[in-house]
Amino acid sequence: MRRNSVRIGLSAAGLLMTFLATSSYAAKSSRSSGDDGSPITVVIDAGHGGHDRGGIPGQRVAEKDMTLDVALRLRNILSANGYNVVMTRSADVFVPLGGRVAVANSYRNAVFVCIHFNATPRSGASGIETYFYSRDSLPLASAIHYYVAGGAPSENRGVRRRGFFVLRKTNIPAVLVECGYLTNPSEAAYAQTASYRQRLAEEIAAGVRRRNAVGSGFGTTRVATAESIPLQPYMDQTKVTSSKKSRSKRSHKKSARKKKSSSKGSGSEASAGSSGREG
Repeated sequence: MRRNSVRIGLSAAGLLMTFLATSSYAAKSSRSSGDDGSPITVVIDAGHGGHDRGGIPGQRVAEKDMTLDVALRLRNILSANGYNVVMTRSADVFVPLGGRVAVANSYRNAVFVCIHFNATPRSGASGIETYFYSRDSLPLASAIHYYVAGGAPSENRGVRRRGFFVLRKTNIPAVLVECGYLTNPSEAAYAQTASYRQRLAEEIAAGVRRRNAVGSGFGTTRVATAESIPLQPYMDQTKVTSSKKSRSKRSHKKSARKKKSSSKGSGSEASAGSSGREG
């Protein structure tokens, strides 16, 4: 009888240890995936770098510096939450677009987040935009935009579908978030404060963590609950109208001259596959 009691006691202890080990592993796995399942690798791409300042000619605040700072802050936040973080650049160096895409495509179980700031000769332009290309990337774009636009004191310019090179060529969910206009005095002032760049990083991280909580439809209130984030409507900017195709050579040349000083939103990043230079 005593031997059976000892045997039962040992068996119970073994079951308890197994339960505790399993619980610990489950908790660790949950933390490493942001409590929302895979993927757990985030490839962060800080726009521009090195000889490529970003923005437009004469722009006072260098975009490359702002994107890198936000990217490094985002890396720290996600790493602290257990994510495996990969940077396309972590210093002021130039990385061709093809190289950025190659880094992203070397990870299967991952998402790609490209960080930019906007610019245009019109100083009154302002706001947050988030871009995606593949349909699989829309939930990630929706979640990131929901948090960034909701946490920034700027206009919500919406989610947009466009064929930027780094979005079109990646094989994993990929987004490009424009964190405001550095040519807008107010937004440039915000961007130059460490607290605001930290907030941007935190909001982007929140979107990454909650990407799997995006609803599949449009709710009537468009308000997120504890269980879901509303899928964002988007503007499809991948279409080219026939009128644009049939422009005269004269108007085409005029447009080409204007492009040198226009917003990078019309941007060369979408067509920079051969040169590898961002807009």
